[in-house]
Amino acid sequence: MSNHLLPHWIDGKPSSATSDRAGDIFNPATGQKIAEVAYANADQVDTAVESSRLAAAAWSNVPVTRRSQVLFRFRQLLAEHETELAEIISLEHGKTVDDARGEIIRGLEVVEFACGIAQLLKGELSPNVATGVDLTTSREPLGVVAGVTPFNFPAMVGLWMYPVAIACGNAFVLKPSERDPSVANRVAELWAAAGLPEGVFNVVHGDRVAVERLLEHSDVKAVSFVGSTPVARHVYQTGAQHGKRVQALGGAKNHMVVLPDADLELAADGAISAAYGSAGERCMAISVVVAVGDAGDRLIPLLEQRIDALRVGPASDPDSEMGPVITLAQRDRVRHLVDEGVEQGATLVRDGRSLQIEDHEEGFFVGPCLFDHVTPSMSIYREEIFGPVLCLVRCAGFEEAIALVNASAYANGTAIFTHDGGAARRFQREIEVGMVGINVPIPVPLAFHSFGGWKDSIFGSHGIYGTEGIHFYTRQKVTTARWPDPSQRGVDLGFPRGK
Repeated sequence: MSNHLLPHWIDGKPSSATSDRAGDIFNPATGQKIAEVAYANADQVDTAVESSRLAAAAWSNVPVTRRSQVLFRFRQLLAEHETELAEIISLEHGKTVDDARGEIIRGLEVVEFACGIAQLLKGELSPNVATGVDLTTSREPLGVVAGVTPFNFPAMVGLWMYPVAIACGNAFVLKPSERDPSVANRVAELWAAAGLPEGVFNVVHGDRVAVERLLEHSDVKAVSFVGSTPVARHVYQTGAQHGKRVQALGGAKNHMVVLPDADLELAADGAISAAYGSAGERCMAISVVVAVGDAGDRLIPLLEQRIDALRVGPASDPDSEMGPVITLAQRDRVRHLVDEGVEQGATLVRDGRSLQIEDHEEGFFVGPCLFDHVTPSMSIYREEIFGPVLCLVRCAGFEEAIALVNASAYANGTAIFTHDGGAARRFQREIEVGMVGINVPIPVPLAFHSFGGWKDSIFGSHGIYGTEGIHFYTRQKVTTARWPDPSQRGVDLGFPRGK
């Protein structure tokens, strides 16, 4: 299988174009190379964009009800192939099949939202705003739009983008992560089986070369991106310089505040689930628990109990709850940051650096790590580790906890655990974070709302999916109409008034 080369997907089929560069795809559980993926050059990106440009012209004129029918068929095919898609993700990413299945389900929610596009694209009419004059607004597609998606959710993040874009009448060019790209081609096959016209959904694989060309290309009208904050900032700035709409979601350092009155068993369950699910490689992972008052002393033993019960192993083991991180380099980075945390004075309560999995010694595994007595000056607090590392910071009072969260440059998601409704309401109002959970550790909104953080966690004015997604992938047109009436003729050089 290591000789297999994953091609681009253009015009409804695998591309036959040869690539002078390719990247390796690994199974993180074994550390073995399992395939290669073609890396697009600028000409190949241009080919995909031109295919989408021609397709968009026709697709935008397809009646909205017929577009909905394609979305309904696509939704059915995704549901039927849920397990197959999850297994593809699991092989290349390392997360458990059940975890991978979860991201397909969350992506399906956005497809289901987009199935109702006829209702969601309705315009507005104000009749008789002046004598014989009607005013209407409508939303029209942009043309060709692109998405650049991360490795941690190789199916779900794309499914947050292209169903909405395509339902609105656009053509979409996807550049998935080169680390786990195969599921993108399989989804493209399902789009074709659903009846989507050739060129409306294209996939180009590769690295920065492909991304830069999409950002520069004059026919690409908008770019959606999810990844690290430095890259998100670059994508936003470069895309904007080339006249594009950009929604670029960046990194996170999500805090979970636990007040002394909280149900600590519930809080411990939430912290462990949110910190170590998918080996911590989630932009909504809880990486910092802020324990107020004596909550820390009571919470640490509960966290230890749950960590000790976690089963870490390959996805091929049905009992595994947490798999490896994505690459050898990421494993080594996580270990290095844990080393720094110890050197800088944090208390390492649970140490997963030396974890070895029998028969998978070459896999990219890091066991759950838990730090206590972490301070904001430490690198494990400041940096987005993107691995199975949970830090506990202690605060004397509620106000100090709020100030700590608000001082972070990241503002993707946060949570509070408490029985105090007044404290929860104050937290909701005063916290400077885009997505807030109350006794919910990972507050990801459903598809009929929108996903997006604040501060350095997002660049651009639009979140992903929901009405924010529809507004991002369309532009408003306002029409003022008067039908001829002989009695209303005549020249009037005055400023138009509502008469």
